[in-house]
Amino acid sequence: MASSHTSVPAPPASQVAAPAPPREPASQVRGSSFYAAMRLLPPAERAAMYAVYDFCRQVDDIADDEGPSPSARRAELNRWRAALEAYYATGEIRPETAPLDPYIVRYGLLLADFLAVIDGMEMDVGEPIRAPDFATLDLYCDRVASAVGRLSVRIFGMPPAAGVDLAHHLGRALQFTNILRDLDEDANNGRLYLPAEALAAAGIAGSEPRAVVDHPAIDAAARWLAVKAKAHYAAAEAIIASRPGGRLRAPRLMIGVYGLYLRRMLADGWRAPRRRHSLGKARLLWIVLSRGLAK
Repeated sequence: MASSHTSVPAPPASQVAAPAPPREPASQVRGSSFYAAMRLLPPAERAAMYAVYDFCRQVDDIADDEGPSPSARRAELNRWRAALEAYYATGEIRPETAPLDPYIVRYGLLLADFLAVIDGMEMDVGEPIRAPDFATLDLYCDRVASAVGRLSVRIFGMPPAAGVDLAHHLGRALQFTNILRDLDEDANNGRLYLPAEALAAAGIAGSEPRAVVDHPAIDAAARWLAVKAKAHYAAAEAIIASRPGGRLRAPRLMIGVYGLYLRRMLADGWRAPRRRHSLGKARLLWIVLSRGLAK
């Protein structure tokens, strides 16, 4: 097996494939903050991000598909692992890796980060995640969010150290925010991502999702995680403020949008009945203009 930290050797410049035209994401993504952020990128980087997004969507769909058995879903994820490992080891292009091929070499995308995303998706296969300890939750967020960030910051052209730091903090900030936004949806699917430490600090016993999110002390448990999200947003903002180089408009926009979600949830609290916060087009446009036009 090739080392997960290696990248495909670059071919001669004359053989580097020209980037494909941007492949638009699924219709349900258009109008989202992700789509708005990607539209701030030049065409080549935008196409690369759409390819990475499509990879994430496909492996996420495998993990979330309740039809096949867990073993069948793990086999599908292993098919992706094998295809990526073959590509990095020998340059073999399989159907899974063909859409990524023009961008892996061009932007130096690492096998380790693609495999981490798959590992994160596999954590959702089988028994649902319910009140994991914080170390497990942090690992999950590193795989499903920060690993995607590590792929993204290479496409954005950030210096490696600053890019990895930004991916670490912003990935966790965004994932913690989504966990706090999706308490009811996750509970209805039998999942509970709030960590055991947050529940214990709030005096909530047990890990049955619906019972936990309907508990009178849920607000305290949610705020436990919100404090950590705020710290990660602050760290991400500090990295961007240091002007490390690269295209920072997209991450700046994501901080603006998801930071606003978190502030609104903190103002409303998490006691039932809750509403899932989203932004209207006018508010999203204002954030795009105020954040996306900044250098």
